[in-house]
Amino acid sequence: MNSIQLIDGKEIPVLGYGTWRNTDPKECVDGVVAALAAGYRHIDTAQMYDNEALVGEGMRLSGVPREEIFLTSKINNNNHAYEDALQSIDASLEALGTDYLDLMLIHWPVVQGHEEDWRESNIQTWRALETAYKAGKVRSIGLSNFKVEHLENLLPHCEIKPVVNQIRLHPGVLQTETVAMSREAGMALEAWSPLSPLPQMLEDSSLVALADKYSKSIAQVLLRYSIDKGYIPLTKSVSAARIQENFEIFDFKLSEEDLTVLDNWQWQGDVFF
Repeated sequence: MNSIQLIDGKEIPVLGYGTWRNTDPKECVDGVVAALAAGYRHIDTAQMYDNEALVGEGMRLSGVPREEIFLTSKINNNNHAYEDALQSIDASLEALGTDYLDLMLIHWPVVQGHEEDWRESNIQTWRALETAYKAGKVRSIGLSNFKVEHLENLLPHCEIKPVVNQIRLHPGVLQTETVAMSREAGMALEAWSPLSPLPQMLEDSSLVALADKYSKSIAQVLLRYSIDKGYIPLTKSVSAARIQENFEIFDFKLSEEDLTVLDNWQWQGDVFF
């Protein structure tokens, strides 16, 4: 599977299987198994998703060796601060049934209980990630949902630089300033909810025609858009057929003209971040 090199020298696959809201035991386990069978080697979970044990079970049942899987989790909002974050990392490792994570992120920068002291809270939580990194429990560390003001606060205090910023990215939600600052700091961009525009796009005849041009579905075009923009899309499904379809995006590339069309497309949905 295609991958890119992070600034710490580690390799990360350019397409991830996300597990947000996958809390049904059978659906979650089967989804992870199906994703790994389809060729995914990048699995994304979080303490907040309450499914780390299920994700770990799916990984073990898949038969794919642990060292072939790039596994990500995230610090839950109620685990900000140094000691709480450290303890939560150990809890994630135990739940997942692994002795290391390939990537650990701070899930959100401003959380309940730290609305006033979020600046120091993020710095202390980052210190915990650096400690886990030095101990070999986490092989790479990064951020999620950090915007410019959050990056400006944290980056000067980082002994170990974050390698990733996982944010919402898709046509209509471009987050141009955050993308630019993240890249300037050397971070790769991971795109969550890359298929959000799908229902609206299915009703747009010009975008249906664009997908037909490539003999692909609109979902595949959206995922290819992320990759061609240099992002790492994280896509989720519990359908084995849809999981397979979402993986079949490495045999085409969008033209610059079509990327511009998608850049300029107007999103009509809600944005909750």
